[in-house]
Amino acid sequence: MKVTGKRILLAVVLLFVFSTGLFASDGNGIDTGATAWMLTSTALVLLMIPGLAMFYGGLVRSKNVLGTIMHSFIAMGIISVLWVVCGYSMSFGKDVLGGWFGWNPDYFFLKGIDTKVMSEGVPEYVFSMFQGKFAIITPALIAGAFAERVSFRAYTFFIAAWGLLVYNPLCHWVWSSDGFIYNLGARGYLQVSAVLWLHYIWDHVVDIPTR
Repeated sequence: MKVTGKRILLAVVLLFVFSTGLFASDGNGIDTGATAWMLTSTALVLLMIPGLAMFYGGLVRSKNVLGTIMHSFIAMGIISVLWVVCGYSMSFGKDVLGGWFGWNPDYFFLKGIDTKVMSEGVPEYVFSMFQGKFAIITPALIAGAFAERVSFRAYTFFIAAWGLLVYNPLCHWVWSSDGFIYNLGARGYLQVSAVLWLHYIWDHVVDIPTR
């Protein structure tokens, strides 16, 4: 068992090394470190979804465990398809209808980002994957509010409509460079908030004696 684990670890390390070399040799200005970390972060967010499914499944009665777990897994299927088809375009396209949401026909089915590298040195496909994982887990989190009280069919229609009408516009407002909340300074506010929260946790939660 230990030998198998070592082989898997060695394969992962070799894959990372060779993939890094490929990225570095293409001359497209790709930041290999940032790209590797974005891919790692994308995988970690994806792992949160089955973890959330098991967590919610442990909170309900035994007869509803499977249905509750499937609330999270079906979100992976429905939201992933919607994100590829139009979700990324609605979230990160140019302002439409006064900035209510975005739209860029080049992002439809992600057809216009095959070779595009963002200014941060990350391929836009990787950025789209990363953002898509949050689009998946957000409606899956909502499922915990009505576990055991909604039919599975109604839930599938709800998350599809909620993703298109709520998540995508909000994502555009906050994270797109055209979003009005983004341009109000939300990015800086969120960064400062994160630092303040870490400072609070360090002072009040992590009890470290000081001299």
